Amino acid sequence: MRMDFREALVALNLIEHVGPVRARLLLEHFGEAPKILAASKSQLLRVRNIGDETAEAIAGWEKTVDLAGELKRISDFGCHVLTSSDENYPAILREIYDPPLVLYIKGELTARDKNAVAMVGSRQTTHYGIETARKLAYQLAYVGVTVVSGGARGIDTAAHQGALAAKGRTVCVLGTGINIVFPPENKDLFQRIAENGAVLTQFPFNRKADKQSFAIRNRIVAGMTLGTVVVEADLHSGALITSNFATEYGRQVFAVPGRIDSPRSKGCHDLIKKGAKLCEDTEDILSEFEYLFPSSNKASPPGETGTLPAMELSANEQKVFDALDGGERSIDEVIRQSNLPSSAVSVALLSLEMKRLVRQLPGKIFVRNS
Repeated sequence: MRMDFREALVALNLIEHVGPVRARLLLEHFGEAPKILAASKSQLLRVRNIGDETAEAIAGWEKTVDLAGELKRISDFGCHVLTSSDENYPAILREIYDPPLVLYIKGELTARDKNAVAMVGSRQTTHYGIETARKLAYQLAYVGVTVVSGGARGIDTAAHQGALAAKGRTVCVLGTGINIVFPPENKDLFQRIAENGAVLTQFPFNRKADKQSFAIRNRIVAGMTLGTVVVEADLHSGALITSNFATEYGRQVFAVPGRIDSPRSKGCHDLIKKGAKLCEDTEDILSEFEYLFPSSNKASPPGETGTLPAMELSANEQKVFDALDGGERSIDEVIRQSNLPSSAVSVALLSLEMKRLVRQLPGKIFVRNS
């Protein structure tokens, strides 16, 4: 079949044994992607590091790859594909050793996303980790930083929620095909992310998650961001893979400290011992990128007087704020009074705290600010 360079790159991405590194070697040799797919096995074998198995797979690609079906799936799903020659392909992602051949995008990447910070951590979290991730992500998104994470349970989910609560941009990088929702409970969250940023992956449709795919995903999270914040992680957390990639790419790594007796904080403390920047608030992150963010735009550190600029309340925020009329309320009481799901109440309370309309007292008790 006749194809343009974008379709050819989609096809190459579908072929077993052809990853970004081999694809780069092939492109350097043949000049353009359609010529790679038209090459004979003997021609392919002349390319450095292309062995018999890979040459066989490429030469016979039409027998194993359903390109027409994949292009239809892309169209039907309402996503699009970016290649490294596209303007909105993340510029700093092009700089890594093995940038993805293609990115499947639901939503949009924009020029604003060049100022992006990754926020990652464990799936098994503490309340402290979740609340810290939400607050940091909220404050970063509020000042215009795009928050990038992996959409997993725990810290990733909290980071996306915090950014969305600030009405900021967030990007979710999947370790699956773009049509697979994993974890399944994040279906609505992924939709909201696509409406306020992008959900993306390098994997073709129907690719399921496995241990290898998450590591591949983590390199994109680190590669498309200026720095990586690890909020909570044990010594074996996949978040440390992301921080290792960030270090390899010459990007800044930040680690949030936790309790010294908590296994969930051991990974962060180990990163600090190895030279990661200790992160207590967003100022610790933004100070590394002062050339991007004028001081007048920075969020006030906790404890400072003053308020953030007035913002309209969302419907959920208004319900939660109304539920606090009359004094102190536990989070369970707020959930009952507002008739909202617990996750929606948590996000709304965080947003109201950031707007200085509500404060949290010990024991998960909330009260309006006078």
